[in-house]
Amino acid sequence: MYYPYMYVHQNPYYRNMPMYHNRMMYPTYPNMVEPTHHINSNFASNGNGGRMLKDQGPNPFVININEATKQNNTYRTAIWTGQHLQVTLMSLNPGEDIGLEMHPDVDQFLRIEQGQGITQMGRGRDNLSFKRNVEDDSAIFIPAGTWHNLTNTGNIPLRLYSIYAPPNHPFGTVHPTKADAMAAERVTVHYNANPVKFGNIPGEWV
Repeated sequence: MYYPYMYVHQNPYYRNMPMYHNRMMYPTYPNMVEPTHHINSNFASNGNGGRMLKDQGPNPFVININEATKQNNTYRTAIWTGQHLQVTLMSLNPGEDIGLEMHPDVDQFLRIEQGQGITQMGRGRDNLSFKRNVEDDSAIFIPAGTWHNLTNTGNIPLRLYSIYAPPNHPFGTVHPTKADAMAAERVTVHYNANPVKFGNIPGEWV
């Protein structure tokens, strides 16, 4: 069973992390309010003359979140990481799930912008008593300490954005696929010389 990203939160979150280069390309959104600095600073180059959205935290930032979510093709991309909150875009292929997980100190909000699925929640990983069908415009609230999962039950990608409070992933996180996310769990990174191991079950938290 997949138990991603259940690690004790440590600061700072603003460390350079390995980045992937095959991320979803984003256009300039019509409703985006441009910051005072040049628009190109909102994007990273993909090396082929194109642009891709990058993590804008903790700077002031405005974006058409509906359009950004619908155009995201990555399993997970962080677009804003602050000290107390983080926003990521996610896309699940038909039949794919996020994976059963629990964040002991993080409240989470999910908003579906495309597709349909089923969400499950409960106080134990073997006791997911709360089950609801979800679709475009559904909002999912996940209290800290709650085991949860979300599965795409439709035939098109299930696209959503997730808000974590406090942040749950390193600044700039990009996982093109679920396999990349699972591989990242096995990586040990260091914040201020304090090791953090990704993806452990509660009994193995560091």
